[in-house]
Formats: sequence, structure tokens, C-alpha cells
Amino acid sequence: MASTSTQFATSRRMSIYDPLHHITMWDDAFGCDISQNMGLSSISQVDTRLANKTEYNSQESLEPSSDNQEAKNMSDKLQRRLAQNREAARKSRLRKKAYVQQLESGRLKLAQLEQELERARQQRVYGGLLNTSNGLLSSNVNSGIVAFEMAYDLWVAEQQKKDNELKDMLQSHVTEADLRMFVESSLAHYYELFQMKGNAAKSDVFYIMHGLWRTPMERFFQWIGGPRPSELLYMLMPQLEPLTDEQLMSVSTLKHSCRQAEDALSTGMEKLQQTLAQGVTIDITGVGSYNSQMTLAMERLEGIENFLNQTTYDNKC
Repeated sequence: MASTSTQFATSRRMSIYDPLHHITMWDDAFGCDISQNMGLSSISQVDTRLANKTEYNSQESLEPSSDNQEAKNMSDKLQRRLAQNREAARKSRLRKKAYVQQLESGRLKLAQLEQELERARQQRVYGGLLNTSNGLLSSNVNSGIVAFEMAYDLWVAEQQKKDNELKDMLQSHVTEADLRMFVESSLAHYYELFQMKGNAAKSDVFYIMHGLWRTPMERFFQWIGGPRPSELLYMLMPQLEPLTDEQLMSVSTLKHSCRQAEDALSTGMEKLQQTLAQGVTIDITGVGSYNSQMTLAMERLEGIENFLNQTTYDNKC
């Protein structure tokens, strides 16, 4: 029983700290229903907190919406910019492709033009060489020029061999005697070309004078049957340097002599052209007059041939 009373006493003492006990005591003291007021106050506070939380949540829901709108706008701008860049890149590729096609077309046209020129040149020289009906030489073809064309192709092939031989000799450090022999052989090779041109000039002096067998680049430097000797020296000088004082003096003297000879030949050629221009119109009034005019024309052609031979002689020197 003692334990039971003790437990009961303890229970009563512990009930003092119970909130309901305090509320009951306050109710008795103030004579009013505090618990009811407390309930209403708590409810109002809860409602206020709920309202504030709802407003806060609504604000939070609005803020992400504005951020999403800005992100969407930025994404649209980025997409437009990327689309513009892709379009610009596509146009650039198209322009580049068109430019490359234009270059390729120009290259093909140039190659075709060169082939046509070469074909026309071959037809002019070799075309009609053989008559397909009877296999005889055509009367329109100059056999002397045809022979010169063939011989010139062989001469060029031999000259290329000599050029390669000279490169090998310079790299192998041969003796001066061997170089001298090679120089003499090369000079003899060029003398052979001069002889070929002289023989062809007897068949067609204008063909040799205007260098119709040469390439367009070579004809750019054409003078009378070939380039000016002074121009050849000008092109060779950078390859010959350095030279001694004695060698420089010899080259200077050679240049001066070449210019004097070129001036004399140019003056004589101008006078000959004037003479030919005066005799272009031939008054065919009779056989005798025609024969005399033809004789005079042949003499003038021989004068052109002499000028050509003189130019060849200057090139030899």
C-alpha cells in the first residue's frame, strides 16, 4: 500500500507540470476559457503562416517562370545565330566551289587552246605532206621547212642531254680540260643549229625570220631569226657571276659590239622593209614588166636572207 500511495503521490506531483493542469489553474484564476482563446489564436497564427507560405510559393513559382522565359529568348537568339552562321557557311562553300570550278574550266580551256595551236602548227607544217590519194608530196608543203622541223626536234633532244651532262659534270668536279672539251662540243652543237637555219632560210626566209617553229615564249624575244645577242648576255650574266675584272671587261666589250651590230642590222632592215613596201604593188602590164618585177623581188628576198645570215653570224660571235 505504501508503494501505491507513493506512486499516486508522485503522479499527482508530476501532474503539476502538465500543461493541461496549468490551463485549468489559469481558468480557475481568471474565470475565463483561456483554452478556447488559445485555440483561436493558434488557428489564426496557423492561417497567417499558411497565407504567407502560399504567397511565398506563388512568388517562387512566378520567378522560375520569368527565368524560363529569358532562357527561352536566349535559346531562340542562339538558334537564329546558329542558323545564320550555317547559311553563311553554306554560301561561302558554294562561292568557293564556283570559284574552283571557274579555275578548272579556265585551265581546261587553256589546255584545249594550247592543243589546238599545236595541232594547227603540226597541220601547217606536216598537214598535206602526203597526198592520201596517191601518196605524193603536196605542192603546198615546203620540203625544206619540213626537214628543218624534224631536224630541230632532234637538236632539242640532244641539247637536253647536254644540259644534263653539264649538271653532272659540275657536281662531280671534273678537270678543266674536260670542261673545255664539253664547251667546244656544245659550241659545235649550236653551230649545227645555225647551219640548219641557214639552209631553211633558203626555202622560206620569213619562216625563219619570225621564228614560227618556236614556242610562244621564245617568240616573245624574237628579233631577226632569234633573240638579240645583247639580251642573251643580259640573261646569262647572273648565272656567270662572280667574274674576275678581266672577264667583266671582256663581257662589257662584247656587249658593246653586240649593240653596235644590232643597231646596224636594225637600220638596214628598216630600209629593206621600206623598199619592199614600195614594190608590193606590181603593175602587170606585160610579161616583160612582170618578169622584171619578180627578179627585183627575188633580189630583195636575198637581201633579207643576207640580213638573217648576218644575225646568225653575230650570234655565233
